[in-house]
Amino acid sequence: MSDIDRNLRAVAQGFQYDAIADRIAQLAPQRVLDWGAGWGQMTQRIRARGITCEAYDYWPDAPDGVDAHEGFEDVQVRHSTEPVALPYGDGEFDLVLSCGVLEHVSDPAASLAELHRVTAPGGRLLIYNLPNRFSYLERIAQYSGRYYHGALEHDRVYTKRSASAIVTGAGWRVEEARLRNLLPLSIPNETLNRFARPVWKLSQALSHVPVLSLAATSVEVEATRPGPLALAAPTAASATTA
Repeated sequence: MSDIDRNLRAVAQGFQYDAIADRIAQLAPQRVLDWGAGWGQMTQRIRARGITCEAYDYWPDAPDGVDAHEGFEDVQVRHSTEPVALPYGDGEFDLVLSCGVLEHVSDPAASLAELHRVTAPGGRLLIYNLPNRFSYLERIAQYSGRYYHGALEHDRVYTKRSASAIVTGAGWRVEEARLRNLLPLSIPNETLNRFARPVWKLSQALSHVPVLSLAATSVEVEATRPGPLALAAPTAASATTA
């Protein structure tokens, strides 16, 4: 694996992925779409919790089909060269996960509307790792010459307000928008990996400190497609505080 998949080698990042999968299991959906599945790291975790999960990703330079990636050979990721339209029927899923994806798509409003189409009434949309416009880590990356969100053509950064607005505009009802993660989780540093659990817990604890949380790494959004068949009611604790 190369530097672009360093998040898979970062143990603290793995704790977040596990917490997200636990949150999904708490909601008890029947069928999940892992939108922008990457290597299948989230699909694998969701399936391990006994939930049916479809892995999908947009690959502009590869023919439509399925593929498996090193370390996740048991996950067949369905990929397409179509940047917005999804190869699924109306209301096919009752939960859609977007983990580190929405900030990279060419037309986020259209993509959110398409996710709305393939989600059943009462189904959920969970968005994680959406880059916070005021993140101090983004500023450090930018000024040190490292990759930061906004450097590439379609990269976007968000606030709680702008994220809620674009999700609502696509027909979703936002249940919660929050700021999370104060410490870098995706760096596969040997020392950080050794202390990954306390780093993870401290990162989440700091997210709840007033004012300090404004500089958090990411925005998270939980939304529902309006309809009568709602999943389990949201709880006060988010997935990332697990």
